Amino acid sequence: MKNAKTASTSFSVMTEMVLPNDTNTLNHLMGGRMLHWIDIAGAIAAQKHCNRVVVTASVDNVSFKEPIKLGNIITLQAKVSRAFTSSMEVHIEVFAEDIPKGTKVKTHDAFYTYVAIDEAYKPVAVPELIPETEEERQLYVSAARRRQMRLVLAGKLQPHEADLLKDFFK
Repeated sequence: MKNAKTASTSFSVMTEMVLPNDTNTLNHLMGGRMLHWIDIAGAIAAQKHCNRVVVTASVDNVSFKEPIKLGNIITLQAKVSRAFTSSMEVHIEVFAEDIPKGTKVKTHDAFYTYVAIDEAYKPVAVPELIPETEEERQLYVSAARRRQMRLVLAGKLQPHEADLLKDFFK
C-alpha cells in the first residue's frame, strides 16, 4: 500500500458565484453550468489522488434537489470515494448560500468517474484509497456496487456477472 492515499487527501473545494450569464430565464443557475462546475471540482479531486491528468469516464446519479438563484454562492465539495485499477469514483456535494439572507442549503449530489491517463492517453494505475471515517467507508463499499451498475448499463458486464447487484436482477 505504499501508493495508497486517504480520502482526506483526495478532495477539492471550489467556490463560485452565480452571475447573470450563468442563469436561465427564471434567474436560476442553468443545469449545464452546474454540471460543468461539478466536473471541474471532481476532476481536481481525482487528479490530486493520482497525480495524473484525468478524463471524465461517466456521470451518474446527479440529483438536483433545490434551485440555485442568481447571486448565490456555490460551494462544491468533491472527494474520491474509491479508486479502482485506473479509475476513480468521486462524490460531489453542492451547497448554495444566500449570504444576505444567511441561508445555506445542499442542492446537489453527484457521482462522477475519472480515468487517469499517461502522455499517450492510455489508462494508468492509480493509488489505492484508504477510507478513514464511517461515511467514507460507506461510500467506499457502495462504490463497488455503483461501478458494477455503470458497467452493466454500458454493456461491459453482463447482469448475471454483477455479483454485487444480484438482488437487483432477480
